[in-house]
Amino acid sequence: MQYSYLCFTFILLTIGFKAPFTRSENFSCNSNDLRSLTSFSSSIDYGLDWNTSDSNCCNWIGVTCDSSTVSSKRVVRLELGSKRLNGIISESLAGLDQLSILNLSQNFLHGYLPARLLHLQNLEIIDSSNNDLVGPLPGGSNLSSIRYVDISRNNFNGSVDAALCESSSYIHTLNLGNNYFTGEVPANFGRCSSLQQLFLNDNHLSGNLPRSLWQLRNLRILHLQHNLVSGPLNDEIAKLSNLVELDISSNKFSGILPDVFVRLKLENFFASSNKFSGHLPMSLVNSPSIVILNLNNNTLNGPINLNCSAMVHLTSVDLGSNNFHGPLPDVISSCQRLTNLNLARNNLGGEVPFAFKNLQALRSLSLSNNSLVNISSALAILQHCRNLTSLFLSFNFHGERMPRNVNFHFRNLRALAIPNCELTGSIPTWLSGSKMLQLLDLSWNRLYGTIPLWFHEFKYLFYMDLSNNSFTGEVPESLTELQGLINMKISSEGLSLGFPLFLFIADGAKLKYKGIWGLRPTLDLSYNKLTGPLWPGFGNLKELHVLKLKENHLSGTIPDSFSGMTNLEVLDLSYNDLSGEIPLSLEKLSFLSKFSIAYNQLHGDIPTGGQFLTFPPSSFEGNKGLREKQLTPFQPQQAPHDVQLADEEMTIIGLQFGLGVMTGFLFTVTLCVASGWVFAKT
Repeated sequence: MQYSYLCFTFILLTIGFKAPFTRSENFSCNSNDLRSLTSFSSSIDYGLDWNTSDSNCCNWIGVTCDSSTVSSKRVVRLELGSKRLNGIISESLAGLDQLSILNLSQNFLHGYLPARLLHLQNLEIIDSSNNDLVGPLPGGSNLSSIRYVDISRNNFNGSVDAALCESSSYIHTLNLGNNYFTGEVPANFGRCSSLQQLFLNDNHLSGNLPRSLWQLRNLRILHLQHNLVSGPLNDEIAKLSNLVELDISSNKFSGILPDVFVRLKLENFFASSNKFSGHLPMSLVNSPSIVILNLNNNTLNGPINLNCSAMVHLTSVDLGSNNFHGPLPDVISSCQRLTNLNLARNNLGGEVPFAFKNLQALRSLSLSNNSLVNISSALAILQHCRNLTSLFLSFNFHGERMPRNVNFHFRNLRALAIPNCELTGSIPTWLSGSKMLQLLDLSWNRLYGTIPLWFHEFKYLFYMDLSNNSFTGEVPESLTELQGLINMKISSEGLSLGFPLFLFIADGAKLKYKGIWGLRPTLDLSYNKLTGPLWPGFGNLKELHVLKLKENHLSGTIPDSFSGMTNLEVLDLSYNDLSGEIPLSLEKLSFLSKFSIAYNQLHGDIPTGGQFLTFPPSSFEGNKGLREKQLTPFQPQQAPHDVQLADEEMTIIGLQFGLGVMTGFLFTVTLCVASGWVFAKT
């Protein structure tokens, strides 16, 4: 009965699995195509879910055949993207001479790209991006029908060759980005007359751009970022009349920006981290087509003279880290669509213009590292920007007083950073209305008083830095109830900054993040005058990665419950008045990479489990009662003389017994051999 049931189940499963792959009984795939795909299958170690026992390869996953004929269908599409394939690309695929689409992207394929693949006359699309392919590009390609080539995010090297598009007058997209190509951008790109998108970004290309590049009249997108290209940006770029996006950031371009933007339809212009100098070109600041302008980290100077009346589509401006001077320009307030504005790290001064309250679309604003004054006026104006979610004002308003007895409203604010301003006063009560805060940085000021109890009401707060101030009183126990550090309850809305975020850490180093998501969940109350105990409730903060309470006057013991912070990477409790022993439970913190309890009043053994053997002695110094736990290696003790004699006697007896056993064994073997010989003879 059980056997019959198993047979019935097997039949059902067989039918169930076979049915979806059966398209027609009237045809099968071409025999040459079948051989090519079967050979390709043998070169894939895992990830290819093909039923090769089915001779109709048109039924195989990712294979599409031409339906124009009745029998012997030809394979025209092979689409195996994101299948986690591991192996090499077999040259046998070149046998699919009717193939028009080949997609092997986002897998784990390695080895070389077969040269014969670049001679398929019907191939229109080839995408092998996001793999581990190596070597130079095969030369002598002949792809007469090719329209789209993407081999980005691999490990290709050698020089870039435009031959891929020379053989076809139809190619519109060529993506060679994120590889290891070297040398100069070749001059023969000028022959790619149909090219609309060219991606050469994230390689090691150098030298000047060839003049032939400006002959690509159909080019709409040109990405050259993250290379070593140098020289000026040629005036002939104006010939690219259809160009809408140009990214040349993170190169070595120099000189002044050409004043030719009036002849371009450019919408997105990224030229950050180069060596451009001089003023902003008049054709650029009056461009009606520009949507995103990023000139961050150059040496541009002069006033910021954006003509927002003409720049009607402008949504994002990043002019940070330059040498612009003068006051903040009122004219920016007429950029009605502006959502991101970064003017940080310049030489701007004066007050925030009153007209900035009209920036109703503004979401992210950074005015850090300038010489602005009157923080009360700045906050009073910026509160009218109802959509403001990120506000960075560090290194301004030096020595001013934090406005307190006012009624500011920043209800949509997700990130507020006003560090390094030497502000005096206390944490203002108006801040309690910013319930959406995820990041708060008031470090390196001269704020005093107690830390408010209402911070636990910020259910999204996951990064708070109040270090290097003069706060007193106890660490609020309510901080152990921060939901953003208990279950990482973070709203994704408003997290996009549109410009890099710089944060400073205690040793003066500077950290750069592209957005708030890059930050580790942190609670830093170091370098204050806080007293009282370490609350056991800190163990509830399972999402906390960094806890710094260094240089305070905290007392009591380290709670065992600290082991509940299972994601903790940094724990610094040094320079306090803590006593007792180091809890052994801290050995459970498997991600802990930096730990210090130096200069306290701790005693007892230093734990040796978990990560503790990786911490340097400086993590424990300054605690007179602490001692390293002795791990004494095993050493056999010397036996008394009479026991040694007994051992010697037992050794002699054992030797005699062993000789007797050996003699008997040899005798037995001899007897068996002899008997075997006798039996063999009889």
